[in-house]
Amino acid sequence: MKGKTIILGITGGIAAYKGAALCSKLVQAGFDVHVIMTENACQFITPLTLQTLSRNLVYTDTFDERDPAVVSHIDLADRADLILVAPATANTIAKMANGLADDMLSTTLLAATCPIVVAPAMNVHMYSHPAVIRNIQLLAERNVRFIAPETGQLACGYVAKGRLAEPESIVASISDMLREGASKPLLGKKVLITAGGTVERLDPVRYLTNDSSGKMGFALAAIARDYGAEVTLVMGRTSERPPDGVSLVRVESAQDMLKAVLVRYPQSDMVIKSAAVADYRPVMRADKKMKKSGDRLVLELEKTTDILQTLGEQKTKQYLVGFAAETEELDRYAMDKLQRKQCDLIVGNDVSQEGAGFNSDTNIIRIYDKDGIVESLPLLSKLETARRIIALAAERMANREAGKAGR
Repeated sequence: MKGKTIILGITGGIAAYKGAALCSKLVQAGFDVHVIMTENACQFITPLTLQTLSRNLVYTDTFDERDPAVVSHIDLADRADLILVAPATANTIAKMANGLADDMLSTTLLAATCPIVVAPAMNVHMYSHPAVIRNIQLLAERNVRFIAPETGQLACGYVAKGRLAEPESIVASISDMLREGASKPLLGKKVLITAGGTVERLDPVRYLTNDSSGKMGFALAAIARDYGAEVTLVMGRTSERPPDGVSLVRVESAQDMLKAVLVRYPQSDMVIKSAAVADYRPVMRADKKMKKSGDRLVLELEKTTDILQTLGEQKTKQYLVGFAAETEELDRYAMDKLQRKQCDLIVGNDVSQEGAGFNSDTNIIRIYDKDGIVESLPLLSKLETARRIIALAAERMANREAGKAGR
């Protein structure tokens, strides 16, 4: 990242203290870092700290012009390769969404033409407030990128989503974003991704499902989009908001997902099946709510069609990536699945490990091909995990296409 100029905007939340570590890691990565702090941010951490770490003057006041040859906020905006706002409070996100410019940071943001990345940090109820959700959606529609907060201990005492992403993850994400700007390895490719869990209904109000949140699939879709692909996301039941800039197809059951995928499969270049699909469904589905009758209820289930195996059998040009969520003997079961279902890659994870299960913001994975383990990744954010998976799959697919062209 040597020679790249980053503006780091630090706003007035308790997570501002992490700005010091973030600034330090950006400098270590080779960025030329210029820090802009809001007045409220200065209540949590001093400009001198950031000046020492960045080795550049820190800006806090729009009217504190230090060079008569330039207008500071315009000059900074013009020089920046990327602007990172971290932590970003609800107040700053609202200013950005509404085009307000009443301090040095918001004025610079309004003058910027470079990519803007926002890493929110706030109380969980603030983060889920309709106004904040709408502001984030509005900014995303304007191509502002977001690094989602993590789940953990918040300063207010809650254990919930709202904690600023770790500095290491933020630096890795923006470094990859800048690399993507120069190279989009999936440009012109059609990528089909499944995400979330399926729902198999017993009656109009009850159903069988699983714990899948859709987070891993959504992260994969976001990265594939950033790599230039035309992404279609077939999503079942999820608890998360899907990424912007992709085509959404909402389904409920395993049969619904199978139909949606098969219709789009012939036109797809890469397919990543990360959804957690039901293996069985009720033989009988009641038209009306079932009433209690007796101490026991016996359900008869039948197998659903295996989507991944069907795709493997029908594969022509597609690069096929499957997932294997296991609780034991990960290597054996993942390799067996890859071979039986004719996948090009299988991503395996032991969901019994802390940080690798459903609903978490992190994952621990191993990636396999026909020869065994290709890559074993430690605990990473799901976004960074997705980046590694997509990068490997894109490279492998390109090499395969180049090999065919050469014959």
